[in-house]
Amino acid sequence: MTSRDTFRNALLGAGFALAAGPVLAQSSVTLYGVADDAITYVSNQKGHSNWYLRQGNLYASKFGLKGVEDLGGGTSAIFDLQAGFDLNTGAASSSGLLFNRQAFVGLQNKDYGTFTMGRQYTPYYQFVGPLASSNWLTGATGAHPGDYDGLDTTIRVNNSFIYTSPLWYGVQASAMYALGGVAGSTGKGQTISGALRYANGPIALAAGYLRMDNAYVNPVSTTNPAFDSSSTASFAVSAVNQGYVTAHSVQHIAAAGDYTIGNLMVGVNYSNVRYLPGSRSLFTDTAVFNSYGAIASYRFTPAFDMAAAFSYTMASKANGISSAARYQQYSLKEAYHLSKRTTLYAVQAYQHATGQTLGSKGAGSIVDAAPVVGDSQNSTPSSTRSQFVGMAGIAVAF
Repeated sequence: MTSRDTFRNALLGAGFALAAGPVLAQSSVTLYGVADDAITYVSNQKGHSNWYLRQGNLYASKFGLKGVEDLGGGTSAIFDLQAGFDLNTGAASSSGLLFNRQAFVGLQNKDYGTFTMGRQYTPYYQFVGPLASSNWLTGATGAHPGDYDGLDTTIRVNNSFIYTSPLWYGVQASAMYALGGVAGSTGKGQTISGALRYANGPIALAAGYLRMDNAYVNPVSTTNPAFDSSSTASFAVSAVNQGYVTAHSVQHIAAAGDYTIGNLMVGVNYSNVRYLPGSRSLFTDTAVFNSYGAIASYRFTPAFDMAAAFSYTMASKANGISSAARYQQYSLKEAYHLSKRTTLYAVQAYQHATGQTLGSKGAGSIVDAAPVVGDSQNSTPSSTRSQFVGMAGIAVAF
């Protein structure tokens, strides 16, 4: 072998070593998602019964990309990009937002915890939500009326930082802060959230706090009022809370606990939501909503399970309302798992409303409370005091 050959082989060996170098770090990117659709019957949508196809009931229809790269020393880089879509039309769930559900990047370490940045769900939801009826049944028919308390996936926060601690004897903590990003007043439109959870054997407990501030960058519309779109957070709006969307800030507190005995799970949950007025709000008194809930789930066989839930929601007497709104909701779910990825399901829910609340124009527009089952009927409340929803569908995860 000549010196030229030796030199050439050395260069080739170095090249192969350099090319192989990045492979030594373990990394992966996963495409994942769910396709979920159901034939749905609603007893009353603004005065009429309806049969239609509704997607994203048992699980939200979505696709995403998530990845992890092992950086060594117990530290990994992570990201998650998640987009929702309407299975029946092919349209994106949110116009103008590609990854409307989540979009974040960060670092995680087994000893020091996880830090992420981007558009994210709150610690309030991520810790308390899994123990609530919206998780055990489905948000479509199991969430508290209109998901006004955000224990389903209707609240997402832009420009947010989240730190989540590692587990310590079953205890874990998480905190969020979202920058309003308004020049000269960074705190405008900010969001703050924190939560704790404990899991040990059959017991699971969680409590969370969330405060969403209104940015008030744009003028408040008296004809079509809304929480300012420049705010870091957005939340579900329905006939339950439409009169309070111009709040200066919205404050959530929730707690939940589940106990599992063999194939049986029983749980309770509580939430308190306050709509705090400011000088630009279209109402004057703080509005308070409280929900009390109970859930149970039983797995009859590895393939078949059922769940049931009851919730009672009550509003405070404020803003000229003497007979405050009350909502009673009863929910059922039956699921048959054809495989680990494919599930046939049926859900049913009934809600009855009494009392009064504010209409969409705020103070001075007192209206009868209208039922909205779960968060499936937020834009289609009943014109009567009751509403029933039934669905039969299929969900396939990939």
